[in-house]
Amino acid sequence: MSKPFTPAPARWEITKPDSARVARIADEVGCTPLTAQCLLNRGVDSPAEAALFLHPRLRDLGDPFLLPEIQPAIARLMVARAGRELIAIFGDYDADGITSTAMLKTFLEAFGWRCEVYLPHRFDDGYGLSPDGVANCLQQHPVKLLVAVDCGSTSFEVIRDLATQGIETIVIDHHQLGTEKPPALALINPKNSAINLGHLESLCSAGLVFKVCHALQKHLRTVNCPEAQTYDLKELLDLAAIGTIADLVPMQGENRMLVRAGLQKLATTKRPGLVALKNTSKLDGAIDSTDVGFRLAPKLNAAGRLENASQALDLLLTQDSNHAAVLAENLHDQNQQRQTLEKQISTAALRQIAEKFEPERDWLLLASDVSWHLGVVGIVASRVVRHYHRPALILGGDGNQFRGSGRSIHGIDLAALLRNHDSLLLKHGGHAMAAGLSIEATNIGSLDRDLNQWLRQNTTPELFQRVIRLDAQVQLSSLTLASVTELENLAPHGQGNPSIKLFTPNLRLASPARLFGK
Repeated sequence: MSKPFTPAPARWEITKPDSARVARIADEVGCTPLTAQCLLNRGVDSPAEAALFLHPRLRDLGDPFLLPEIQPAIARLMVARAGRELIAIFGDYDADGITSTAMLKTFLEAFGWRCEVYLPHRFDDGYGLSPDGVANCLQQHPVKLLVAVDCGSTSFEVIRDLATQGIETIVIDHHQLGTEKPPALALINPKNSAINLGHLESLCSAGLVFKVCHALQKHLRTVNCPEAQTYDLKELLDLAAIGTIADLVPMQGENRMLVRAGLQKLATTKRPGLVALKNTSKLDGAIDSTDVGFRLAPKLNAAGRLENASQALDLLLTQDSNHAAVLAENLHDQNQQRQTLEKQISTAALRQIAEKFEPERDWLLLASDVSWHLGVVGIVASRVVRHYHRPALILGGDGNQFRGSGRSIHGIDLAALLRNHDSLLLKHGGHAMAAGLSIEATNIGSLDRDLNQWLRQNTTPELFQRVIRLDAQVQLSSLTLASVTELENLAPHGQGNPSIKLFTPNLRLASPARLFGK
């Protein structure tokens, strides 16, 4: 058995201030030099960008018509509206997919579209826009137009087969593309663009759906639709914020604009399902991204992890407060079950990894067991990454195959890594920091060996040491109430916009540390 693994101490990094740039931003924006330094550390290096970062406004959102292939999507949707044609929205079972589906259905029905929704079952339908999932969807909702949300970017064969049946597909998704572009009527995915879309490229599906709704509203106004003149798109921001935070996309640019406005909306939302969900989470008043990421989103995710995500979708769509309260309690109970299950499998996975771990050999960690519940393997992978600071794949059994999820660290694109070794895989998809896969049991050992060999040849050991990036060295006397309040304007925090970390040297504890709280 290998020796217990002790992570190396984190390396502290502090950016050396560029006095001239700090002074320029501080003078022109009217902020403290400390705030200016924190902005520079986040890549905000001009006064105009700094002003927008500190005071983001929805009016600064980019043109939704910049999204690739949005025009043919709008044209086809308008045909469906005019002909009272039924549309099927095929979503996904995570919080991004659920909120995106709820958002799109809410908007379309407000303007007279007829639509039904289908969320795939994690175990019966598999991952993404799968053949089984699509067959089940069409059996329930026979349509000639299917809108795939938060999935579909790698589903070449499925979308090709739909086309042969006379069924057109619109894909709204942010995941990486496959080797062949699916023959959809429209593939609204920033990665499908031939031009640089800037911050639009990091939108998750919830953000993309919000943009599609914005584009549709603008188009409806041009054709003199009365409802389009008065419809308040801000009513969808609570859903957009939850999906964006839950999917861990960079908290910069439009993502941050949507989340900042969405958190304000979420604090006062009248949506019965979210009111009930906040009640079960003991949330009242102002809400921040941590509340969403650790208290609200996990309950929405729990439904799809353990059973079927339909209860979470029903919660977001219902107008009945009593029904919402029942659904929210159900999701709360399911989340507690998920936590118990996750803890059990995490213990087993960490034990399995520890028994064979060799630091010089294992730059990616893989653990598998036929009994592990597929609904929680992604969270378990996150725990393994936090412990070892190395990418991890956690696989559970699915008949004669294994399915699972992976999580990564900055500097290693997990989806690209799997794509480079897809000859060993049955299916895969995802993005840089998280991915899903399915594999024959006989190929698991080869995948483990080949991925690690590739990483040893193409990366450096420095990637696997934790780094604490400090924003600035400060004197405690400079941390006034005004300066700290100003720093709060850098929220909401997340990927690409971490919480502020400051360093003051030569401090000593005045008294022993005390534990308090839960």
